[in-house]
This record gives sequence, C-alpha cells and structure tokens, in this order.
Amino acid sequence: MSLRRSARVSALSAQKLSISGSLAARPKPGSRAKTTTTSAGKANGKTKRSGEASDDAPPSTPPRKKRKVQIAAASPHPLATVTATPSAARLMAAPRSSGDLDDASSPPVNRAAEPHATNAVLISPETSRVVSYPDAINDTSPSKPALPKPSTTTGKLLEEACAHLIKMDPKLEVVIKKHPCRLFSPERLAEEIDPFRSLVTGIIAQQVSGAAANSIKNKFVALFDMQSTDHINDEDHSTTPFPTPSQVAGCDLARLRTAGLSGRKAEYIKGLAEKFVTGDLSAEMLIRASDEEVLEKLTAVRGLGRWSVEMFACFGLKRMDVFSTGDLGVQRGMAAYLGKDVSRLKAKGGGKWKYLSEKDMLEHSAKFAPYRSLFMWYMWRIEDINIDAIQNQ
Repeated sequence: MSLRRSARVSALSAQKLSISGSLAARPKPGSRAKTTTTSAGKANGKTKRSGEASDDAPPSTPPRKKRKVQIAAASPHPLATVTATPSAARLMAAPRSSGDLDDASSPPVNRAAEPHATNAVLISPETSRVVSYPDAINDTSPSKPALPKPSTTTGKLLEEACAHLIKMDPKLEVVIKKHPCRLFSPERLAEEIDPFRSLVTGIIAQQVSGAAANSIKNKFVALFDMQSTDHINDEDHSTTPFPTPSQVAGCDLARLRTAGLSGRKAEYIKGLAEKFVTGDLSAEMLIRASDEEVLEKLTAVRGLGRWSVEMFACFGLKRMDVFSTGDLGVQRGMAAYLGKDVSRLKAKGGGKWKYLSEKDMLEHSAKFAPYRSLFMWYMWRIEDINIDAIQNQ
C-alpha cells in the first residue's frame, strides 16, 4: 500500500517538474529569445533560438502577415504648374494618325492659303474625308457662308508672315532668325488634323500635367480599342485609331470616367461628341467659318473657354491672325518686347492683366495683323518661354 502511494507521489512530482521546466523554457512576452549553439550547429556554424523547431522537424505554416493598407492620394494626377503654353496646345497641334499602314498620302505642300482661314488639312472625324481650303472659290449656295479668296499659298505663307512682322518692326528680325518657326511651315501645314481629337485632348489636358494628360488620353483611346484586352491601360496608343464622335456619344459617363477623367470632363467630352454627331460642328464648318464664327461656335460648347479655342485655332487649325490677350506668357513677352520691367510689373499684381492691359495689347499688336498668330508665337520666345514641344524641334 505504502509502495503504491510513494510511486504515485513520485510520478506526480516528475510531471510537475516537467511542466515547470517547459514553462520556464518559454520566453516572456516582449523579451528576446536567447540563442544557443548546438553541437551540430557548432559543426555547421549555425545557431538557433531556444524554442525554435529543430532542422528535422516537420514544416509548419507560418503565421500570415498583416497587409499594410496604403491610403490613396486624393487625385492620381496632380495639378500642373500654370505655364504660358501648357500641354493642351501641344496636344491640339498633334497630327492625326489612324493607325493604318495604307493611310492616304498628305495633300500637295503648295495649296491655296488665306491668313483669316483654316490653313490646316482637316479630317472629318466620322468619315476620314480630307477637307482643306479650296484652290478655287465657287460659292453659289446661299446657305453656306462665302469664303474669302485665297491670297497666297501654303508654300509662301510663313515667308510672307515673317516679312510682314519685320516690315512692321525691324527689331523682330533678330528673334525671327534665331528661332525659326516651323509651326506654319509648308510641311506642318500639310499635316492632317482631326478637329475632334484635337479638342478632346485639349479638354483632357486642362488643369493636369503633360504626363498625366498623355496617360489619360491613352486610357481614353484604349476604351474604344476592340483589339485591346485591357481597356484601361496607359500604354502608348499613338497608332490606335482615335474614337469617332458617334462612338464617344454612345458611351456612358461611368465608362468614360474609368479612363481617369473627372465627372465634369467626361460630360464635356460626351457633349462635344454629340455636337459633331448632330452636325453643329464639322470639319467643313471649321474650314468655311470666319475667325469670329470659330470662336463663337466653339465657346458655346461646355468645357471650351476662350483660351482653349484660341489655342486650337492657332495650333490646330493653323489660322494666322489669332492673338490671345488672356495668356500670361503672351502678356509677359509683350511687356518685355515693349521694354517694360517684367519683374516689377509682376510684383504689382493686377489680377488677370498682370503685365499689360488688354487694351494695350490689342493696340500694340494691331499692326501685325493678319499675322498675329506668328507675332504671338514670338512673344513666347522673347521671354524664352519653352514651346519646343509644340514646334517639335
């Protein structure tokens, strides 16, 4: 009897010792485990922590790590720094590319031209029909506005414009020789411009950086790329046909926004597409319209302000007598051209007319008509405003 009791006591004591030993071996919470070197570890040069499984222990699933949640920025495309000629003008000047290898060749370089008319070759957005200023004016329809007779050719337009600027002010000869303008060269006047594409990309570029505008434009084009498996990628889609107005007008706003467009910009672009679908806007109208009619028709479209239309008329339509008095770069350059201290004018403030009043700008630029687009181009140059991207030098 006493032997059995002592055996049970011994067994219980051994069990308590085993439990207390295992508890003592566990590291305290928050304490660093001590490392010990085993005999096998000494031979292999390895150490292991107390409590770790041995090398021959069966593998166990490690605990899952908590994912770090990153808070997205308020806008994926930061606002661009305000510049005299932002990316909108550069995008508007981009020639049309359908992506087809058998595109029709450009029209003859030496075509009829007129400073107060559209001198670019336009592509009808729906039919890809080429529309340009006619060599012969035979207007017999009373429903169409009469076109002014061409006064020159695309081969001579830039040369005559430069000569007129130098005649009005010989001081400009220095800057004209130093910075040849290729925007209105015969080669650039032969490029085919899709007016719908130019206006859409101008809206996309409003208030965002150039890189962000390109990214959004690529995603926008990809939405209508039937051969693309990823409709929201921002890869280069320069060879992908730009969507037609009817395609964009038939797309719902929610889908347009997946390209990175704000809700308002999506509405603007869809509204612009509907104008082209109904015929309120067309390549032929932009060819036949006067400078005033172009401004009136396009500023009536939501999302197109006066500055946007002026940049499109100059860089897209290649109209020669556009002068944007509201552009800060033009104001600054003209103030410097007139010999004013630009830094002191800037310090005074003055709201929209920071450097020169609109009245002064119109008075001093009047003598350069009908080539004020070229004069404006050189006002950007005088203050070394960077427009190399527009000129594609």
